[in-house]
Amino acid sequence: MSPISRRIFVFGALSAPAILAGCASTAGTAPTARPVATPVVARRPIVSATEGELQARYAAFEDGGHLVPAVPFERMDPKYYRQRVQDPTGEAPGTVVVDTPDRFLYLVEPGGTAMRYGVGLGREGFAWEGEGVIHWRQKWPRWKPPAEMIARQPQLAQYSVENGGMEPGVKNPLGARALYIFKNGQDTLYRLHGTPEWNSIGKAVSSGCVRLVNHDIVDLYERVPYHARIVVYQGAMARA
Repeated sequence: MSPISRRIFVFGALSAPAILAGCASTAGTAPTARPVATPVVARRPIVSATEGELQARYAAFEDGGHLVPAVPFERMDPKYYRQRVQDPTGEAPGTVVVDTPDRFLYLVEPGGTAMRYGVGLGREGFAWEGEGVIHWRQKWPRWKPPAEMIARQPQLAQYSVENGGMEPGVKNPLGARALYIFKNGQDTLYRLHGTPEWNSIGKAVSSGCVRLVNHDIVDLYERVPYHARIVVYQGAMARA
């Protein structure tokens, strides 16, 4: 698999300010997920990557004036590496599928394959399921914790909406990209976003929505169609 593309996609004017949910990367006690059926076992990768390919895939890179550090992939569970697999979802090409129990995100491709990404989940990541549309997206977004989060963690007041949020950067909890999910024209407050915390992938943490390592959210951002349909499963993933 080739290294991250440097292509720039133009998706039209996106001037409306984002009002972000509490998609933070603060680690802590894991939220309690609802009981689920036996989770889907994802299929093996079509082609296993060599160590050299993985080094290139997760190497440090510069993007938008920010230097994103390399991911120590050797310390991750290999099943959470970005990889092309046989599509287990049965959804139409271009659909994004979040498999919450197994901590995977799929982007369905033509021809029966899908790009699979490992994800980490915060409290908000367990709070929504169903179908929506990726209606808005942002490179290097600002993080603006909501009032509820600031009430729990007053030290975050400096990043409030009123104060303009946290500056974009590699330490920003939303990472290099954010994808915003809407349903019936309304913001669900459900986000797919980057994270500098590679060791949170595959885990449940105290805050946040659905996080991918920055390398993977950049890759997904450049592949996902404009206004892509998204399906989120909190229980066992259905088969079409």
